Amino acid sequence: QNPKMVVGCIVEWEEQLLLCQRAIEPKYGLWTIPAGFMENQETLEEATLRETWEEAKAQVDITSLFGVFSIPAVSQVYTIFQGKLRALEFGAGEESLDVQLVHIHQIPWDQLAFPVMTKALTLYCQDRHRQQWSTHVETIGPHHVE
Repeated sequence: QNPKMVVGCIVEWEEQLLLCQRAIEPKYGLWTIPAGFMENQETLEEATLRETWEEAKAQVDITSLFGVFSIPAVSQVYTIFQGKLRALEFGAGEESLDVQLVHIHQIPWDQLAFPVMTKALTLYCQDRHRQQWSTHVETIGPHHVE
């Protein structure tokens, strides 16, 4: 029994971020960045690009590692990258009801699916405001259950 590895991408297009509205449980109908579980024989980057395509029909160029977030209570580790949308082309995949570009001042904070997404997007907005990017390593919990 080992922790599950989750990858995600904060996808940027100018002053906007690409968000997906979940079409699956848990947290059906709430918003998240494109993210999901790694598969065997994938690199972190391959899994991130695959998940971004599957959930948002978007092709991105990964620009940097944004953060690693451990969630011991649910035995998950999230690795989140930053990426740039290659073209203004995206759409809802099978696991998304909707996909939208959202200005950073219009992030639906009260409708985000998971605490890890709230934490990551909060740190992203702080970094962007300071215009100083860092790689974040944080633990969410230790007894937090999503």
